[in-house]
Amino acid sequence: MINLLSIADVISITNAIFGILAILFLLPIGTCEEFQLRASFSFILLALLADGLDGIVARKTGKSNIGEYLESMADMTSLVIAPAVFIYFTYSDLIGYSFYRYIYLLIALILFLSFGIIRLASFHLMKKEKYFIGLPASASTILLLILAYFEVEFVYILPAVIIIGAAMASDIKFPKPRIRINTIATILILLTLVMDKSYYGIAPLLLFIAIILYAIGGPIYIKILVKGK
Repeated sequence: MINLLSIADVISITNAIFGILAILFLLPIGTCEEFQLRASFSFILLALLADGLDGIVARKTGKSNIGEYLESMADMTSLVIAPAVFIYFTYSDLIGYSFYRYIYLLIALILFLSFGIIRLASFHLMKKEKYFIGLPASASTILLLILAYFEVEFVYILPAVIIIGAAMASDIKFPKPRIRINTIATILILLTLVMDKSYYGIAPLLLFIAIILYAIGGPIYIKILVKGK
């Protein structure tokens, strides 16, 4: 089975490793400390970088027969399960002993998990050469991850999950970013890793704004492109 792996597959496995590390850093019993949240947040961002890198390497060196399956399994760990655990630990201390708030949080996480599973399971079946169908899982993860990291008002998490999740599992077309856009995204992720919340959280905020612009402007760009032809 090891012989079935390509270089890109090794990067996909690294993606999954970062995802499980993001979860493990949150698990010690007791109140989740700030450094644990930051470490988990950083590992998920590293997983996002690995997720982008494996595709680049696969195009340069070739794909294996198990590459697509391996990538989806890795993404499930790092882009769906790990962020869901991160959101849970971020807000679990803030909801106190309120049963209804706890159920509210669980509903949001179950919905995110469900949308993520649907997205990743159908991705390769609905794969197109020039555009994505549905908001990419990586973009969805970044949006929810940053919202949770900045601890936005608890009540907004469920609506955010519904909107982002619905976009993720929709038939809306989003353009595949070119090298320049991917480079900008990579730089913003690296800046977020290094700067964290310093300087008023400018790095993660810029990353968040960039993804929002892509989520809103991407479908419009596709429609303009189609009309132009």
